[in-house]
Amino acid sequence: MNLFQGFRLAFKSIVSNKMRSILTMLGMIIGVGSVIIIVGLMQGVTNYIVDSFSDMGINMISVRVTNTGTRHVDEADMFEFVSNNPDVFDSVTPLVTSSFTIKNGTASIENETITGTAETYEKMNNLTLSTGRYINYADIKNRKAVCVVGTYVVSELFETNNVLGKTIKINGEPFTIVGIIEESEDSEEGSADDCVYAPYTKIARMSYTGTISNYSFATYGREYVEDGEKLLDDFLYEKLLDEDLIKISSMTSLLTTIDKMTSTLSAVLGGIAGISLLVAGIGIMNIMLVSVTERTQEIGIRKSLGARRKDILSQFIIEAGSISAFGGTIGILFGASLVIFIGNIVGVNAAPTVGSIILSFSISVGIGLIFGYMPAKKAAGLNPIDALRSE
Repeated sequence: MNLFQGFRLAFKSIVSNKMRSILTMLGMIIGVGSVIIIVGLMQGVTNYIVDSFSDMGINMISVRVTNTGTRHVDEADMFEFVSNNPDVFDSVTPLVTSSFTIKNGTASIENETITGTAETYEKMNNLTLSTGRYINYADIKNRKAVCVVGTYVVSELFETNNVLGKTIKINGEPFTIVGIIEESEDSEEGSADDCVYAPYTKIARMSYTGTISNYSFATYGREYVEDGEKLLDDFLYEKLLDEDLIKISSMTSLLTTIDKMTSTLSAVLGGIAGISLLVAGIGIMNIMLVSVTERTQEIGIRKSLGARRKDILSQFIIEAGSISAFGGTIGILFGASLVIFIGNIVGVNAAPTVGSIILSFSISVGIGLIFGYMPAKKAAGLNPIDALRSE
Protein backbone atom coordinates (compact mmCIF):
# COMPACT_ATOMS: atom_id res chain seq x y z
CA MET A 1 0.00 0.00 0.00
CA ASN A 2 1.43 3.34 -1.03
CA LEU A 3 1.11 6.59 0.88
CA PHE A 4 -1.67 7.95 -1.32
CA GLN A 5 -3.81 4.87 -0.71
CA GLY A 6 -3.19 5.19 3.01
CA PHE A 7 -4.48 8.78 3.08
CA ARG A 8 -7.44 7.86 0.86
CA LEU A 9 -8.49 5.08 3.24
CA ALA A 10 -7.95 7.36 6.24
CA PHE A 11 -10.12 10.08 4.70
CA LYS A 12 -12.83 7.55 3.84
CA SER A 13 -12.86 6.26 7.42
CA ILE A 14 -13.03 9.78 8.89
CA VAL A 15 -15.91 10.78 6.59
CA SER A 16 -17.87 7.61 7.24
CA ASN A 17 -17.83 8.34 10.99
CA LYS A 18 -18.32 12.11 10.95
CA MET A 19 -19.64 12.64 14.46
CA ARG A 20 -17.06 10.41 16.09
CA SER A 21 -14.27 12.04 14.10
CA ILE A 22 -15.42 15.56 15.04
CA LEU A 23 -15.62 14.67 18.74
CA THR A 24 -12.18 13.09 18.52
CA MET A 25 -10.75 16.21 16.87
CA LEU A 26 -12.40 18.51 19.41
CA GLY A 27 -9.71 18.00 22.05
CA MET A 28 -7.01 18.71 19.48
CA ILE A 29 -8.84 21.83 18.26
CA ILE A 30 -9.14 23.17 21.81
CA GLY A 31 -5.53 22.30 22.66
CA VAL A 32 -3.95 23.87 19.57
CA GLY A 33 -6.27 26.89 19.74
CA SER A 34 -5.49 27.46 23.43
CA VAL A 35 -1.73 27.40 22.88
CA ILE A 36 -1.98 29.87 20.00
CA ILE A 37 -4.30 32.19 21.95
CA ILE A 38 -2.19 32.23 25.11
CA VAL A 39 1.16 32.69 23.35
CA GLY A 40 -0.31 35.33 21.02
CA LEU A 41 -1.85 37.32 23.88
CA MET A 42 1.34 37.17 25.94
CA GLN A 43 3.36 38.35 22.94
CA GLY A 44 0.84 41.17 22.48
CA VAL A 45 1.23 42.19 26.12
CA THR A 46 5.02 42.10 25.78
CA ASN A 47 4.87 44.29 22.67
CA TYR A 48 2.55 46.70 24.48
CA ILE A 49 5.04 47.00 27.36
CA VAL A 50 7.93 47.51 24.94
CA ASP A 51 6.01 50.25 23.11
CA SER A 52 5.18 51.92 26.42
CA PHE A 53 8.81 51.89 27.43
CA SER A 54 9.80 53.21 24.00
CA ASP A 55 7.60 56.24 24.61
CA MET A 56 9.40 56.74 27.92
CA GLY A 57 12.81 56.57 26.28
CA ILE A 58 14.09 53.03 26.00
CA ASN A 59 17.40 54.35 24.66
CA MET A 60 17.96 56.56 27.71
CA ILE A 61 20.49 56.08 30.49
CA SER A 62 20.04 57.86 33.82
CA VAL A 63 23.12 58.77 35.85
CA ARG A 64 23.39 60.06 39.39
CA VAL A 65 26.75 61.05 40.81
CA THR A 66 27.72 62.11 44.31
CA ASN A 67 30.45 64.70 44.15
CA THR A 68 32.90 65.12 46.99
CA GLY A 69 35.35 67.87 47.85
CA THR A 70 38.23 66.22 45.99
CA ARG A 71 36.38 64.12 43.43
CA HIS A 72 33.72 65.59 41.24
CA VAL A 73 32.19 65.56 37.79
CA ASP A 74 30.47 68.57 36.27
CA GLU A 75 28.30 69.13 33.22
CA ALA A 76 31.28 70.16 31.09
CA ASP A 77 32.84 66.73 31.71
CA MET A 78 29.60 65.01 30.67
CA PHE A 79 29.24 66.99 27.44
CA GLU A 80 32.87 66.26 26.61
CA PHE A 81 32.33 62.56 27.30
CA VAL A 82 29.46 62.45 24.79
CA SER A 83 31.61 64.26 22.21
CA ASN A 84 34.34 61.65 22.71
CA ASN A 85 31.93 58.74 22.15
CA PRO A 86 29.92 59.79 19.08
CA ASP A 87 29.31 56.21 17.94
CA VAL A 88 27.25 55.34 21.01
CA PHE A 89 25.84 58.55 22.49
CA ASP A 90 23.59 61.04 20.76
CA SER A 91 23.27 63.65 23.49
CA VAL A 92 23.15 64.42 27.21
CA THR A 93 21.28 66.82 29.44
CA PRO A 94 21.83 67.77 33.06
CA LEU A 95 18.65 67.51 35.15
CA VAL A 96 17.74 69.66 38.13
CA THR A 97 14.30 69.18 39.67
CA SER A 98 12.78 71.17 42.49
CA SER A 99 9.31 72.02 43.77
CA PHE A 100 8.19 75.65 43.73
CA THR A 101 5.00 77.66 43.96
CA ILE A 102 4.06 79.18 40.63
CA LYS A 103 1.60 82.06 40.30
CA ASN A 104 -0.18 84.31 37.86
CA GLY A 105 -2.10 86.99 39.69
CA THR A 106 -4.33 85.25 42.22
CA ALA A 107 -4.10 81.84 40.53
CA SER A 108 -1.39 79.55 41.82
CA ILE A 109 -0.13 75.96 41.89
CA GLU A 110 1.59 74.76 45.04
CA ASN A 111 4.57 72.40 44.99
CA GLU A 112 4.83 72.32 41.20
CA THR A 113 7.86 70.35 40.01
CA ILE A 114 10.12 72.50 37.83
CA THR A 115 12.60 70.59 35.69
CA GLY A 116 15.80 72.32 34.71
CA THR A 117 17.24 70.97 31.47
CA ALA A 118 19.64 71.70 28.65
CA GLU A 119 18.50 72.52 25.12
CA THR A 120 19.05 68.86 24.15
CA TYR A 121 16.18 67.65 26.35
CA GLU A 122 13.52 68.50 23.74
CA LYS A 123 14.96 66.13 21.10
CA MET A 124 15.93 63.44 23.60
CA ASN A 125 12.37 63.15 24.91
CA ASN A 126 10.54 63.80 21.63
CA LEU A 127 8.74 66.84 23.00
CA THR A 128 6.34 68.56 20.61
CA LEU A 129 5.57 72.23 21.06
CA SER A 130 2.22 73.62 19.95
CA THR A 131 3.62 77.13 19.89
CA GLY A 132 6.83 78.98 20.67
CA ARG A 133 10.25 77.42 21.18
CA TYR A 134 12.17 75.31 23.64
CA ILE A 135 14.99 76.50 25.86
CA ASN A 136 18.17 77.33 23.90
CA TYR A 137 21.87 77.51 24.68
CA ALA A 138 21.81 81.28 25.25
CA ASP A 139 19.10 80.85 27.90
CA ILE A 140 21.25 78.32 29.73
CA LYS A 141 24.50 80.26 29.46
CA ASN A 142 22.92 83.50 30.68
CA ARG A 143 20.63 81.84 33.25
CA LYS A 144 17.61 83.50 31.70
CA ALA A 145 14.30 83.38 33.52
CA VAL A 146 12.37 81.69 30.71
CA CYS A 147 10.23 78.57 30.78
CA VAL A 148 8.27 76.11 28.67
CA VAL A 149 4.97 74.95 30.16
CA GLY A 150 2.40 72.22 29.65
CA THR A 151 -1.28 72.78 28.95
CA TYR A 152 -2.30 71.85 32.52
CA VAL A 153 -0.27 74.77 33.88
CA VAL A 154 -1.79 77.07 31.26
CA SER A 155 -5.35 76.02 32.15
CA GLU A 156 -4.73 76.46 35.88
CA LEU A 157 -3.04 79.88 35.73
CA PHE A 158 -4.68 81.57 32.74
CA GLU A 159 -8.15 82.06 31.32
CA THR A 160 -6.81 81.96 27.78
CA ASN A 161 -4.57 79.64 25.78
CA ASN A 162 -2.73 82.55 24.18
CA VAL A 163 -0.04 82.84 26.85
CA LEU A 164 3.16 82.95 24.77
CA GLY A 165 5.32 85.81 26.06
CA LYS A 166 3.31 86.19 29.26
CA THR A 167 4.91 86.04 32.69
CA ILE A 168 4.44 83.68 35.61
CA LYS A 169 6.16 83.88 38.96
CA ILE A 170 8.18 80.93 40.23
CA ASN A 171 8.83 81.40 43.94
CA GLY A 172 8.21 85.10 43.40
CA GLU A 173 10.64 85.47 40.48
CA PRO A 174 9.13 86.37 37.10
CA PHE A 175 9.63 83.87 34.24
CA THR A 176 8.65 84.51 30.63
CA ILE A 177 6.80 81.71 28.84
CA VAL A 178 8.62 81.04 25.58
CA GLY A 179 6.93 77.77 24.57
CA ILE A 180 3.93 75.55 25.23
CA ILE A 181 4.07 71.74 25.07
CA GLU A 182 1.41 70.17 22.85
CA GLU A 183 -1.43 68.58 24.82
CA SER A 184 -1.22 64.79 25.08
CA GLU A 185 -3.23 63.71 28.15
CA ASP A 186 -6.27 66.03 28.43
CA SER A 187 -4.38 68.56 30.56
CA GLU A 188 -4.80 66.49 33.72
CA GLU A 189 -2.89 67.07 36.94
CA GLY A 190 0.11 64.77 37.29
CA SER A 191 0.07 63.89 33.59
CA ALA A 192 2.63 64.69 30.90
CA ASP A 193 0.76 67.99 30.41
CA ASP A 194 1.57 68.98 34.00
CA CYS A 195 5.11 70.22 33.42
CA VAL A 196 7.38 73.25 33.54
CA TYR A 197 10.84 73.28 31.95
CA ALA A 198 13.48 75.95 32.50
CA PRO A 199 17.26 76.35 32.01
CA TYR A 200 19.04 74.00 34.39
CA THR A 201 21.52 76.71 35.31
CA LYS A 202 18.69 78.95 36.52
CA ILE A 203 16.88 76.23 38.48
CA ALA A 204 20.16 75.04 40.04
CA ARG A 205 20.79 78.54 41.37
CA MET A 206 17.20 78.93 42.64
CA SER A 207 17.33 75.58 44.45
CA TYR A 208 20.81 76.32 45.82
CA THR A 209 22.31 73.32 44.04
CA GLY A 210 26.08 73.65 44.12
CA THR A 211 26.87 70.95 41.56
CA ILE A 212 24.69 68.97 39.18
CA SER A 213 24.12 65.37 40.29
CA ASN A 214 21.62 64.02 37.77
CA TYR A 215 22.08 63.50 34.03
CA SER A 216 20.19 61.81 31.25
CA PHE A 217 22.06 60.33 28.29
CA ALA A 218 20.52 59.32 24.96
CA THR A 219 22.12 56.53 22.94
CA TYR A 220 21.39 55.90 19.27
CA GLY A 221 19.15 52.97 20.10
CA ARG A 222 18.31 50.22 22.56
CA GLU A 223 21.15 48.08 21.24
CA TYR A 224 23.70 50.70 22.36
CA VAL A 225 22.49 51.01 25.95
CA GLU A 226 24.58 48.19 27.40
CA ASP A 227 27.79 49.51 25.80
CA GLY A 228 26.85 53.01 26.90
CA GLU A 229 26.42 51.93 30.51
CA LYS A 230 29.86 50.29 30.51
CA LEU A 231 31.51 53.36 28.97
CA LEU A 232 29.86 55.60 31.55
CA ASP A 233 30.81 53.35 34.44
CA ASP A 234 34.48 53.29 33.35
CA PHE A 235 34.54 57.06 32.78
CA LEU A 236 32.89 57.97 36.08
CA TYR A 237 34.94 55.49 38.11
CA GLU A 238 38.11 57.05 36.70
CA LYS A 239 36.85 60.43 37.95
CA LEU A 240 35.32 59.47 41.31
CA LEU A 241 37.26 56.27 42.19
CA ASP A 242 34.32 54.87 44.13
CA GLU A 243 31.41 52.78 42.80
CA ASP A 244 29.25 53.96 45.72
CA LEU A 245 29.37 57.49 44.28
CA ILE A 246 27.94 56.32 40.95
CA LYS A 247 24.46 55.12 40.08
CA ILE A 248 23.65 54.17 36.48
CA SER A 249 20.26 52.85 35.40
CA SER A 250 18.25 52.39 32.24
CA MET A 251 14.88 51.18 31.02
CA THR A 252 16.58 48.40 29.08
CA SER A 253 17.56 46.39 32.14
CA LEU A 254 14.01 46.58 33.46
CA LEU A 255 12.61 45.70 30.05
CA THR A 256 14.91 42.68 29.80
CA THR A 257 13.56 41.44 33.13
CA ILE A 258 9.99 41.96 31.93
CA ASP A 259 10.78 40.09 28.69
CA LYS A 260 12.06 37.13 30.69
CA MET A 261 9.05 37.16 33.01
CA THR A 262 6.51 37.30 30.17
CA SER A 263 8.37 34.61 28.22
CA THR A 264 8.42 32.32 31.26
CA LEU A 265 4.75 33.01 31.97
CA SER A 266 3.89 32.37 28.32
CA ALA A 267 5.75 29.05 28.39
CA VAL A 268 4.03 27.97 31.63
CA LEU A 269 0.55 28.93 30.43
CA GLY A 270 1.24 27.40 27.02
CA GLY A 271 2.35 24.21 28.74
CA ILE A 272 -0.83 24.11 30.82
CA ALA A 273 -2.90 24.61 27.66
CA GLY A 274 -0.79 21.91 25.98
CA ILE A 275 -2.06 19.36 28.52
CA SER A 276 -5.29 19.33 26.55
CA LEU A 277 -3.25 18.08 23.59
CA LEU A 278 -2.17 15.12 25.70
CA VAL A 279 -5.79 14.48 26.67
CA ALA A 280 -6.74 14.71 23.00
CA GLY A 281 -4.05 12.13 22.19
CA ILE A 282 -5.53 9.72 24.72
CA GLY A 283 -8.93 10.31 23.14
CA ILE A 284 -7.50 9.46 19.71
CA MET A 285 -5.98 6.26 21.08
CA ASN A 286 -9.31 5.21 22.61
CA ILE A 287 -11.23 5.91 19.41
CA MET A 288 -8.67 4.08 17.31
CA LEU A 289 -8.85 1.05 19.63
CA VAL A 290 -12.63 1.08 19.17
CA SER A 291 -12.12 1.41 15.43
CA VAL A 292 -9.80 -1.61 15.40
CA THR A 293 -12.43 -3.66 17.24
CA GLU A 294 -15.17 -2.59 14.85
CA ARG A 295 -13.07 -3.28 11.77
CA THR A 296 -11.62 -6.63 12.79
CA GLN A 297 -13.26 -8.44 9.89
CA GLU A 298 -12.06 -5.77 7.46
CA ILE A 299 -8.53 -6.28 8.72
CA GLY A 300 -8.89 -10.08 8.34
CA ILE A 301 -10.14 -9.72 4.76
CA ARG A 302 -7.30 -7.38 3.84
CA LYS A 303 -4.74 -9.74 5.32
CA SER A 304 -6.24 -12.71 3.53
CA LEU A 305 -5.97 -10.78 0.26
CA GLY A 306 -2.26 -10.20 0.80
CA ALA A 307 -2.02 -7.06 2.95
CA ARG A 308 1.19 -7.14 4.93
CA ARG A 309 1.62 -6.29 8.60
CA LYS A 310 3.27 -2.97 7.75
CA ASP A 311 0.35 -2.07 5.43
CA ILE A 312 -2.16 -2.45 8.26
CA LEU A 313 0.17 -0.66 10.66
CA SER A 314 0.66 2.31 8.33
CA GLN A 315 -3.08 2.50 7.53
CA PHE A 316 -4.09 3.02 11.14
CA ILE A 317 -1.13 5.31 11.95
CA ILE A 318 -1.97 7.49 8.94
CA GLU A 319 -5.60 7.59 10.04
CA ALA A 320 -4.64 8.70 13.56
CA GLY A 321 -2.20 11.27 12.19
CA SER A 322 -4.83 12.59 9.77
CA ILE A 323 -7.36 13.09 12.55
CA SER A 324 -4.73 15.02 14.52
CA ALA A 325 -3.71 17.06 11.48
CA PHE A 326 -7.29 18.01 10.64
CA GLY A 327 -7.96 18.91 14.27
CA GLY A 328 -4.70 20.88 14.45
CA THR A 329 -5.54 22.84 11.28
CA ILE A 330 -8.99 23.77 12.56
CA GLY A 331 -7.41 24.63 15.92
CA ILE A 332 -4.98 27.00 14.21
CA LEU A 333 -7.79 28.81 12.40
CA PHE A 334 -9.86 28.92 15.60
CA GLY A 335 -6.96 30.17 17.74
CA ALA A 336 -5.73 32.72 15.19
CA SER A 337 -9.19 34.27 14.83
CA LEU A 338 -9.91 34.32 18.55
CA VAL A 339 -6.55 35.79 19.62
CA ILE A 340 -7.07 38.78 17.31
CA PHE A 341 -10.64 39.20 18.56
CA ILE A 342 -9.64 39.04 22.25
CA GLY A 343 -6.69 41.36 21.61
CA ASN A 344 -9.02 43.99 20.13
CA ILE A 345 -11.33 43.72 23.13
CA VAL A 346 -8.57 44.19 25.74
CA GLY A 347 -6.75 46.81 23.67
CA VAL A 348 -3.64 44.76 22.91
CA ASN A 349 -2.23 44.25 19.42
CA ALA A 350 -2.25 40.44 19.69
CA ALA A 351 -1.64 38.10 16.77
CA PRO A 352 -0.77 34.42 16.34
CA THR A 353 2.97 33.80 16.27
CA VAL A 354 4.58 31.59 13.66
CA GLY A 355 6.46 29.71 16.37
CA SER A 356 3.32 28.82 18.34
CA ILE A 357 1.53 27.68 15.16
CA ILE A 358 4.38 25.42 14.04
CA LEU A 359 4.99 24.07 17.54
CA SER A 360 1.36 23.34 18.42
CA PHE A 361 0.60 21.79 15.02
CA SER A 362 3.74 19.63 15.13
CA ILE A 363 2.92 18.47 18.65
CA SER A 364 -0.68 17.69 17.68
CA VAL A 365 0.39 15.54 14.73
CA GLY A 366 3.16 13.93 16.77
CA ILE A 367 0.74 13.06 19.58
CA GLY A 368 -1.68 11.60 17.06
CA LEU A 369 1.03 9.39 15.60
CA ILE A 370 2.35 8.31 18.99
CA PHE A 371 -1.05 7.51 20.48
CA GLY A 372 -2.19 5.97 17.22
CA TYR A 373 0.71 3.51 17.19
CA MET A 374 -0.70 1.21 19.89
CA PRO A 375 -4.07 0.65 18.16
CA ALA A 376 -2.25 0.31 14.83
CA LYS A 377 0.10 -2.28 16.28
CA LYS A 378 -2.87 -4.19 17.71
CA ALA A 379 -4.58 -4.15 14.29
CA ALA A 380 -1.42 -5.25 12.48
CA GLY A 381 -0.93 -8.10 14.94
CA LEU A 382 -4.37 -9.65 14.45
CA ASN A 383 -4.41 -13.20 13.19
CA PRO A 384 -6.28 -13.17 9.83
CA ILE A 385 -8.21 -16.39 10.62
CA ASP A 386 -9.33 -15.11 14.05
CA ALA A 387 -10.19 -11.73 12.48
CA LEU A 388 -12.37 -13.38 9.83
CA ARG A 389 -14.22 -15.42 12.45
CA SER A 390 -15.05 -12.35 14.59
CA GLU A 391 -18.59 -11.00 14.61
